[in-house]
Amino acid sequence: MSCDWGCHNKLYRDTENGKIAGVCAGIADYFSWSVDAVRIATIIGAFLFTFTTVALYFAAAFFLPRKPKDLYDDKAEEQYWRRYRKSPRETLSTAQYRFRKLERKLNKMEAYITSNRYQLDQELQDLGRKPSSPDISPGH
Repeated sequence: MSCDWGCHNKLYRDTENGKIAGVCAGIADYFSWSVDAVRIATIIGAFLFTFTTVALYFAAAFFLPRKPKDLYDDKAEEQYWRRYRKSPRETLSTAQYRFRKLERKLNKMEAYITSNRYQLDQELQDLGRKPSSPDISPGH
């Protein structure tokens, strides 16, 4: 893990992908929404509720921490945390399914290794590996 426990579930300003202060990009990343949709909603909010929207934007820009550059170790970790934030229940179900699948696989392997068939296969494999002894005939 590239940061302290719980850092992946925090709301950050994403200045790398942001246009002004990274607030819209941070909100989009946190909720797994489209950045363009969040920006359009912010612009509409600015037209309808100018003071409130602008005040909230600048408050978020001031109070939200900047997204750490090493928040994720790789793309796979980033995708995992985005899926988790979007749907924790679905992520848990997927993990449970994968663990059940692995458990079934391990059970099959354990049953095979503890069976007589495994011992027979090992013995046959050992016979195939042993070098044949040279043919020694009497009189040579």
